[in-house]
Amino acid sequence: MAPNEYELKKQICDIGKRIYNRNMVAANDGNISVKLSDNEFLCTPTGVSKGFMTPEFICKVDAQGNTIQANKGFRPSSEIKMHMRVYQKRPDVNSVVHAHPTFATAFAIAGIPLTQPIMPEAVIALGCVPIAPYGTPSTNEIPDAVEPYLEHFDAVLLESHGALTWAGDLLAAYHKMESVEFYAELLYKARQLGGPKEFDAKTVQRLYEIRRQMGLPGRHPADLCQNKGGMNCHNCGSCSTGSSQTDNDALVSEITRKVLASLGR
Repeated sequence: MAPNEYELKKQICDIGKRIYNRNMVAANDGNISVKLSDNEFLCTPTGVSKGFMTPEFICKVDAQGNTIQANKGFRPSSEIKMHMRVYQKRPDVNSVVHAHPTFATAFAIAGIPLTQPIMPEAVIALGCVPIAPYGTPSTNEIPDAVEPYLEHFDAVLLESHGALTWAGDLLAAYHKMESVEFYAELLYKARQLGGPKEFDAKTVQRLYEIRRQMGLPGRHPADLCQNKGGMNCHNCGSCSTGSSQTDNDALVSEITRKVLASLGR
């Protein structure tokens, strides 16, 4: 049986504590939302620490982000537009989490997407995490920047801002945020040790097959490469030329044929 509205408010408060205790937010940062119906959503209030919320803090908004219900002294998160855009473009999503996890946000500030396939769990459950261009908080700039990634991904870094994850329920959306941060931390530390050893394209495809067999929900993997000019990513083996390995093999074969022809062989 689906949890009732009050139970969902308690879950939001619990996830808020987890995010705060795991150093994924500071002060009043971050926001969480849950879909009740096509026109009713619960969300965290603005100007409140996510580590110290109780159910009466939680607000209810409509699909446009307008307040349906909020107790005195509380207003819906100023970032609710970003959440509403996710729900609008992804009918399969029932919860959205926004936070500022330190390692993932460091990558977002540095302009480095999380695309390197370095561990099976990240490839199977998370996939690539691209970076949405910078947008001014609380405006439509962030929803507009995030929108192109919603169809293909289940998590995104926000340039110079933080991270955004979404899923079919609140716990899954939170776990996605945990996965993004864990992946970012491991990638950061591996770089300090001289760089990670990445999976080759064949290994990535085998991991994708495992994901398909498991029937995991979400939109992953995407058919978009977010690692232009890099060496490798989840989506396409070698990305330095933007072409597939098959294209590269065909090109090498054609060049070899022409060289041998010029030599009269």
